[in-house]
Amino acid sequence: MNVAFIPVRGGSKSIPLKNIKPICGKPLVYWTVKAACQCKYIDVVYIATDSDKIKDTVEAFKHGDEADTFSKAQVIGRSAESASDTASTEFAMLEFAEKYEFDNIVLVQATSPMLTVADLDGGFELFNSEGTDSVLSVVRQYRFLWDKTENGNVSPSNYDVFHRPRRQEFDGYLMENGAFYISSKTDLIKYQNRVSGNIKAYEMCEDSAFEIDEPSDWIIIEALMRKNGLVEEKKSIPEIKMFLTDCDGCLTDGGMYYSEHGDELKKFNSRDGMGFALLRAKGIITGIVTSESVDLNRRRAEKLKLDVLEPGCKDKVAAVKSLCEKYDIAPENVAYVGDDINDIDVIKMVGFGCAPADAMPQVKEVADYVTKAKGGEGVIREVIEWLMN
Repeated sequence: MNVAFIPVRGGSKSIPLKNIKPICGKPLVYWTVKAACQCKYIDVVYIATDSDKIKDTVEAFKHGDEADTFSKAQVIGRSAESASDTASTEFAMLEFAEKYEFDNIVLVQATSPMLTVADLDGGFELFNSEGTDSVLSVVRQYRFLWDKTENGNVSPSNYDVFHRPRRQEFDGYLMENGAFYISSKTDLIKYQNRVSGNIKAYEMCEDSAFEIDEPSDWIIIEALMRKNGLVEEKKSIPEIKMFLTDCDGCLTDGGMYYSEHGDELKKFNSRDGMGFALLRAKGIITGIVTSESVDLNRRRAEKLKLDVLEPGCKDKVAAVKSLCEKYDIAPENVAYVGDDINDIDVIKMVGFGCAPADAMPQVKEVADYVTKAKGGEGVIREVIEWLMN
């Protein structure tokens, strides 16, 4: 079994409770816990802390909007001795190893929020390669290093001063960035160290050389996280003048139900009806665009008092474009909810494309907003409430 061990103490001197101070809108520890939880090679993620505030913060991840993402996370305690200013990280790791069963351990530092799941996956793949006992994360630096000699002079230690290489000709050097370390439990206990034996290095991006130790680091790392796409920036939503949705899988759960007489049945959610009423009150055009052509959909559209019903629609892009022309509304002023691959092009075309939580993965990938609700469980109401707020 592979486990991640993330030690976070509450007694930081330079930045009080820095491990839960917000960075890019989330507590610092959120970023590394999330990356570890998403790593396919890690079975359990242990967050060891002596602070009730940190414990409550991490526990909230497990019960919030991203509960599924953090299902591997477990918050555990640590002794006051292991959380002291003078205790080494190895002390905390060995204390953990005495109490918990595992085969391999990856030490993850909460002060490295630029760590990604791809880095951890790559680190474990390197660790699993032949002849490897442990792995540490590094960055490649392209600086010219100098050493001071006994007589007070200096001399270059990693290049020939008379043949200064260009960057593209210079291998540079590897610098430990402190993001993660992988070892077996057996070697950790035997050597009392986070790495030992045949050590290999996993190279992370050069920007990950920065760690958070001082307040000024916060500004730099926030900018680097955004630059490297680690932060999901919310799309600016234009004014919505028309709201359209697919039917099955959005307004319904996508199931097909039949009575004993062979009558087709569908389950709609009443909360969606109130959502449409809120839109109508604001003068927003509402409608259903569906590939199905059944009487059930027509009756539901009539009950909801929708402006549009486009049944039997084989080309949804053409249908939506036609509606835009009819009502003199630009596509960027349209919101659309869809759940299957025939909705993808419409979601890409409109100003605000949405998908239910149980939509096809390809659809969720291109959507601007993915609901927490599944199809038939109030998807439309959730999108409408989100838009209005």
